[in-house]
Amino acid sequence: MEKKAFVTKEMVEEIVKTYPTPFHIYDEKGIRENAKALKEAFSWNPGYKEFFAVKATPNPFLIDILREYGCGCDCSSYTELMLSRAMGVKGEDIMFSSNDTPAEEFKLAAEIGATINLDDITHIAFLEKTLGYLPKTLSCRFNPGGYFALGTDIMDNPGDAKYGFTTEQMFEGFKILRAKGVEKFGIHAFLASNTVSNEYYPTLAKQLFELAVQLKEQTGAHITFINLSGGIGIPYRPDQEPNDIRVIGESVRKVYEEVLVPAGMGDVAIYTELGRFMMGPYGHLVTKVLHQKHTHKEYVGVDACAVNLMRPAMYGAYHHITVLGKENLPCDHMYDVTGSLCENNDKFAIDRMLPEVEIGDYLAIHDTGAHGFAMGYNYNGKLKSAELLLHEDGSVQLIRRAETPKDYFATFDCFDIFKKLEEG
Repeated sequence: MEKKAFVTKEMVEEIVKTYPTPFHIYDEKGIRENAKALKEAFSWNPGYKEFFAVKATPNPFLIDILREYGCGCDCSSYTELMLSRAMGVKGEDIMFSSNDTPAEEFKLAAEIGATINLDDITHIAFLEKTLGYLPKTLSCRFNPGGYFALGTDIMDNPGDAKYGFTTEQMFEGFKILRAKGVEKFGIHAFLASNTVSNEYYPTLAKQLFELAVQLKEQTGAHITFINLSGGIGIPYRPDQEPNDIRVIGESVRKVYEEVLVPAGMGDVAIYTELGRFMMGPYGHLVTKVLHQKHTHKEYVGVDACAVNLMRPAMYGAYHHITVLGKENLPCDHMYDVTGSLCENNDKFAIDRMLPEVEIGDYLAIHDTGAHGFAMGYNYNGKLKSAELLLHEDGSVQLIRRAETPKDYFATFDCFDIFKKLEEG
């Protein structure tokens, strides 16, 4: 698959007159087309809802686009709940999926009417003690352990993950919750991350649907929804084929009719909590080449760093890079593309073949629309970049300004650095 940037050199040269690099920019057209495709893919299920994983891209301007297509919010923290509430997202449109959860976060989730997804069987007692009651609707996160495989290919290792109830705990937990007055139940699972396979959701769905039937039969629980969570990935590498969400939706429908409908559970709603799939391909980190270094290797130094995109440094993750204006030139030069942090893993690419790069070139680093800006941090006192939205009409909107030194020092309540500088 050829990976093309959705911005051009000429567009960036115009943008930087107002918003200097580095910046994250998002493609409104791509986001809308993808959200529409997802909604259509699961339209066979009347109760279907996508709860966008806020942690992937916590920006209200982008989330509001998804809300136009019926999406809710999947929150995992106090501040994500606050953001959703401030945007006017209603309680039933919020799924609260957290782990190692503080009491005040459960309290806020209950206050705004969010559906709480419990991560551990001990959280039943903790939630009841925290609230003084249990909500009438609750969900439980399932982790079967072992490895999750598609055919002979191991996709992930749920048995090593910190999340979820064991199989035995699901049955015990549902019985406890029923005895305590819970009336409506949900099942949730996330067993593999960033799968680029149309088979992941159908395989997961079959496992969860069969579990749901067993739970209904053995505990009498009224299961109203099954949450397939996230896990549908994106093709970071050019040689990967993207998932076909319509094929995935149809495959889940077939499993639904094979397993749930014969068990009298044809009214169960299907939920998803996609983040990366919803936003990932529709974001670029745009950065400018500042330096070139010729030592034991050829280095290209840019004005972005791991603060702006942590995944390559943290995971060794691949992100495709386009040298804007040189898309049609041969990739016949090998470079490490680096940032300026005092860490040797601050590299966006290692031994990457690119066209010949010159100082002043602009690079578009692909697939940063999810877990890009959101994973930023301030090591070395580096500041987070702006976020921009490229509208369908070609205009550009600032949807988050860049941080300033004043932002960085704002939490020094007992040390007014700017006053000290003036005195000095």
